Amino acid sequence: MPLLAAGNAMLVVIDFQARLMPAIHAGDKVLLNAGRLIEAARLLDIPAVLTEQNPHGLGATVPELAGAGPVVTKMSFDACAEPAFLDAVAGDRELVICGCEAHVCVGQTVLSLLDHRRRAIVVADAIGSRAPESREIALNRMASHGAEIVTTEMVLFEWLRTAEHPQFRPVSKLIR
Repeated sequence: MPLLAAGNAMLVVIDFQARLMPAIHAGDKVLLNAGRLIEAARLLDIPAVLTEQNPHGLGATVPELAGAGPVVTKMSFDACAEPAFLDAVAGDRELVICGCEAHVCVGQTVLSLLDHRRRAIVVADAIGSRAPESREIALNRMASHGAEIVTTEMVLFEWLRTAEHPQFRPVSKLIR
C-alpha cells in the first residue's frame, strides 16, 4: 500500500549532531521538521532510532532531538554497516528517514536499506547537506533507486489518516 501506516512505521533519525548542524544549509528548518517528526512519532507510539557518526569528532545528537530513541554510534557512513543498526530496524516496518548529510550518511544508508529490500521513505524537508545541490542530487539518486520522497506534512497526515484520530489536534498543531 502506498500510504504510510503509523502502525507499521519506524522513524530513523540520522546524524543530527552538534558540530555538524551549524554547517547544514537551512539547518534550522531541517531540525524543526525532524523535531516535528519525532514529536508526532512519540504521540502516535511509533518507535524511533537515532544514529551518531563518529560522536567523538562530531558531538552527540543535538539536545532538541536527544532522547527520541536508542542511539547507534557508527564510524561507517552507511548505518547498515553497523550490526546494532540492522538489529534496531529489524523486521518489516516501513522506515521514515530524516537526517544529515543527504549525500553521505543518509544517501548511503537509504541505498543499503533498499538493497535489504526495505521500504525507505525519505522526508525531503527533514534532510540536509552543507550544499543545496548535494541535497538535491542525493534526493534524485535515492528516488531513482526506489526510495519514496515525501514531506513532513505528508508523513504526519498519512500517519493520522483522519481528522477523527484521537491525536489529530496535537499532531496537526505541530505544523502550525
